Amino acid sequence: MAAHELAYSTVTDLAARIRRRELSPVEVIDATIARIEARNPSINAFIYEGFDDARQAAKEAEQAVVSGGELGPLHGVPTAIKDLFDFKPGWPATFGGVRAFKDFIADFWCVFAERVEAAGAIIVGKTNSPVMGFRGTCDNPLYGPSRNPFDVDRNAGGSSGGSAAAVADGLVPFAEGTDGGGSIRIPAAWCGLYGYKASFGRVPLVVRPNAFGNTMPFIFEGPLTRNVEDAALALNALAGYDARDPFSLDETHDFTGAVRRSVAGMKIAYSPDFGVYPVDRRVAGVVADAVRAFDEAGAHVSEIAFELPYDHNELSDLWCRQIMLVNLSTFENLKNLGTDLLADHRDDFPQQYLRWIDAAYEMTPVDINRDYVMRTEVYDAIETVFESYDLIVTPTLAVLPVENADDGNTTGPSEVEGQSVDELIGWCMTYFTNFTGHPSASIPAGLADGLPVGMQLIGRRYADADVLAASAAFERMRPWQHTYERCANRM
Repeated sequence: MAAHELAYSTVTDLAARIRRRELSPVEVIDATIARIEARNPSINAFIYEGFDDARQAAKEAEQAVVSGGELGPLHGVPTAIKDLFDFKPGWPATFGGVRAFKDFIADFWCVFAERVEAAGAIIVGKTNSPVMGFRGTCDNPLYGPSRNPFDVDRNAGGSSGGSAAAVADGLVPFAEGTDGGGSIRIPAAWCGLYGYKASFGRVPLVVRPNAFGNTMPFIFEGPLTRNVEDAALALNALAGYDARDPFSLDETHDFTGAVRRSVAGMKIAYSPDFGVYPVDRRVAGVVADAVRAFDEAGAHVSEIAFELPYDHNELSDLWCRQIMLVNLSTFENLKNLGTDLLADHRDDFPQQYLRWIDAAYEMTPVDINRDYVMRTEVYDAIETVFESYDLIVTPTLAVLPVENADDGNTTGPSEVEGQSVDELIGWCMTYFTNFTGHPSASIPAGLADGLPVGMQLIGRRYADADVLAASAAFERMRPWQHTYERCANRM
């Protein structure tokens, strides 16, 4: 079977065809590998190709089909995991292209890899990420930038940029993203994908030696897909209790049912800027038009004035300080294991990163408590909206995809519509829900100048089904599958 014949098949369709014996897992994986070999050099999505392991897993998956064995919901479906805090035993882990870890091999699992394999999926490799995931673009000095399949001169977005590029370019039908400030939703927006970040606790995250480290801010694993139903199917496999995560929810749901729900009567609050962000007028125009689809589906959309006592620079600085508490814990753990990154490998880190990790070491308990007060105010502002509305809709990002740099240090813009913004994260309208734990998704809203624009949907805490239902309703009103022709047909 030619690689292009399966390139844009959905997770749902591939799994069903494998169960019906219309496709064999071996031919699916062979076609996937052939497409990766042909197209990955132009987008730099994969930084590790686990093809031998994938071929062996495909043979075992095929034997299970032939023998009538029990098949998981993702049986035989190819996928990829991210190269950050994401692990599969025997595979490399460079924490986003940190040169000191170019030869490091993990001997442990991340929950995403563990659970999708248990559901029958076959992991074919690892995808590119920025150093320690600390920016909204995808670039690093070890592997370079991941390029956007819609325009290879531009960035795929971060930090899960390699995963997003791989899915948009038809290399795999779904891939892992992790999200500590928007790292699922940011590359989804720039690569024209659906990116889903669940409610805090819905998908467990196992962090050691500090089991409480995924709260500063809330950190998530989740899927990047080309449609909503595939994300719901992946969420079914990922969600559920895990005793290793003290915040894991002891609940089970079939999220695929939500994609067929009506949104008639749902009350949706539309904020074009969260009250604080400058937004590129091209992005603003696409999202303002897209949000009307909810009215067409029977919901009621009202534009609201979102109120916060801080400007966007104060809030992006807050996120940088919060996420650095997680990074500080990582550095200290590695030091205890014999690797002092700041003492022996300081040059492996961009200056923007070093500024914030050095600041984290100077923070006092009073500073940390003050930041939690700021974070609480963001939570209260969102909850105030939910007193009257079922969903909040905003742009996902304030800007279109940026051009790649040639020095391993691509950043976002430092100015938007005449206002200065933090070049790492200040143009990303995503990290609020990492402060608060609300479920949120980025959905393709349309194109501006031939480049994807994302629209963010935010639901009440634990109302994942509402976000999925509204996302699917939008997909029915404004389908976007045709946009991938721009990726498939590029030279």
